[in-house]
Amino acid sequence: MILVSGATGTIGVRLVAALVARGHRVRALVLPEDALEQRLDGIPCERVRGDITRADSLARAFDGVKTVYHLAAVVLADDAEAFRVVNVGGTQNMLEAAARAGVDHFILVSSASVVYPRTTPYSVSKRACEALVRQSQVPYTIVRPTLVYENSGGQEFKMFAEFLRRCPVVPLPGGGRALKNPVHIDDLIGGLLALAANTVAIGKVYNLCGGEEVSLRDLVQLLLQQQGVRRLAVSIPLPLCEAAAWFFGALTRRKAFAEHTVAGLTQDANLDPADACADLDYRPIGIRQGLRQRVTII
Repeated sequence: MILVSGATGTIGVRLVAALVARGHRVRALVLPEDALEQRLDGIPCERVRGDITRADSLARAFDGVKTVYHLAAVVLADDAEAFRVVNVGGTQNMLEAAARAGVDHFILVSSASVVYPRTTPYSVSKRACEALVRQSQVPYTIVRPTLVYENSGGQEFKMFAEFLRRCPVVPLPGGGRALKNPVHIDDLIGGLLALAANTVAIGKVYNLCGGEEVSLRDLVQLLLQQQGVRRLAVSIPLPLCEAAAWFFGALTRRKAFAEHTVAGLTQDANLDPADACADLDYRPIGIRQGLRQRVTII
């Protein structure tokens, strides 16, 4: 039995469906009154109610479970406390339940942002999650996806593409020099599937990124071209971006969101997937091929 937390998210639904298609018994952890639960309709998996922030709600979810994919997390939030409560506290609860259930493999879906020199509440929470996993007695694997995209976008990717379409002049924080390596969701799911019943992966960290490194400036041009629009791109000095983020956060009470946005646009997320390629036969495509062959941004 495989348990998937965050099962109604974009990645979670795809992972549940792919695991079931491979013949695995899958249990989806679903929040009480989850508005997205209908995404699982038609997928022959077991559903169990639970909230990772409430340890007493998780016991039934872990009954008979041997492998856990822990995807549930807050990525975008206005309140920095949400990252501590959901990401860190929720991961601690999941690990404790996994230890009690005798889980053989706990797979944490972390984030490329853990390598950022300038941290954000989100990246700090993910670093803490990784530390908890390493310190636990449960056999683990940590995966760090980069910016995820698919036909309908991917949460952060789609927000970025929509911003480019709406904005008459595109600001390039720090000149758009930050290096990115977006990963198509098909490749990410393939990498996650390769971890099921894979003892070679125990105790390791894998970077599940795309097959091509691009600068933010180049990524902007690729997305504008994909959408058939032309925009003037203007370089914005990093100190000015940080000041604008601080002002926006103070004015709107969305400080955590503003910090996350600026950090993501100005810091490198071009991780090396060599270990995943060697151990998991991971062969991701590049962003240019992905946009050309697989993606239509609406």
